[in-house]
Amino acid sequence: METSELLKKVRHIEIKARGLSQNIFAGQYHSAFKGRGMLFSEVREYQYGDDLRDIDWKVTARYNRPYVKIYEEERELTVMLVIDVSGSLTFGSSIMIKRDMVAEIAATLAFSAIQNNDKIGVIFFSDEVEKFIPPRKGKKHILYIIREILSFEPKNQGTEISVALRYLTNAIKKRCTAFLISDFIDPDDYKQSLRIANRKHDIVAVQVYDKLSTNLKPVGLMKVKDPETKEETWIDTSSTKVRNEYSNWWNKRQIEMHNAFRQSSVDYVSVSTDEDYVKSLLQLFQQRR
Repeated sequence: METSELLKKVRHIEIKARGLSQNIFAGQYHSAFKGRGMLFSEVREYQYGDDLRDIDWKVTARYNRPYVKIYEEERELTVMLVIDVSGSLTFGSSIMIKRDMVAEIAATLAFSAIQNNDKIGVIFFSDEVEKFIPPRKGKKHILYIIREILSFEPKNQGTEISVALRYLTNAIKKRCTAFLISDFIDPDDYKQSLRIANRKHDIVAVQVYDKLSTNLKPVGLMKVKDPETKEETWIDTSSTKVRNEYSNWWNKRQIEMHNAFRQSSVDYVSVSTDEDYVKSLLQLFQQRR
C-alpha cells in the first residue's frame, strides 16, 4: 500500500472510529469493562446509611466523632488487542474483506479505550506471534497502532490461536482486558490455552466471518484456494452432497468455537462482513454490564 493511500485510509478509520467511540461506545465501554478495584480517596463525617465497615477508626478517635473512608474506582485498564493476521483474513465477498473489518473494530476499541484513559497494546499473530506493541496511552500511539493494523505484512499465513494466548499470558504480567479478534479458522484445539489465559486476564472474543464461508452456492465447478496453505482444488458446487458436507463442516466448527468460549467463560460476539459491527459490539458491551 502506497504511503498516500495508507494515510488516507488511516484518516478515514480515525474519523469513523473516533466518532463511534465518543458518541456511542464511551459510556457503554466504561460500564462493560471495570477497573481493577477501588482506591482510597478521602474521609468525611459519618452520615446516616453509611456502611459501618468504612469507618476510619484512627480519624474517629482523633476527632471524637465518626468518620468514614470514601473510595473511588481505580478506572485505568490495560487493554490488549490480540489480532489475527493470517491468510484467511484476506478473504471477502461482500462490502469489505475480513481484515478491513478487523481493522475498523480494533480501531474503534482502541479509541474507546483511550477515551477512558486506558493503555492499549497489540499482539499480531498468525501461527506465531508476528509483532508485539507494548501498551501505552495517547493519540500518537493509537494512530501508530492503526497504521500497523492496515499495513502490517505477516511472515506466515497459518493460524495458531494458542500461540497468541500463551504469549499474552506470559508477556502481560498484570491483569488486562484482551480482545481476541479473529475468524477463528484454526485447525488446532485452543480451548486449554483460552481457559488458562482467561483465568489471568479478561478475554473477550470477536469473530469476524464472511457469509459466503457459511455455505456454498450451486454455481458448478469451482477452483478454490486455501489462503493459508496455498493449496488449490476443484469442487463441484452443483453437488448437493458437496454442499451439505461443507455446511456440516462449517456448523461443526462454529459449535466447537462456541463451546470453547462457553467452557472458558469468555464473552464473545460474531460479526459478518456485511453486517453493522456497531450493533454487535453494543450488544456485547450490554451483556457484560
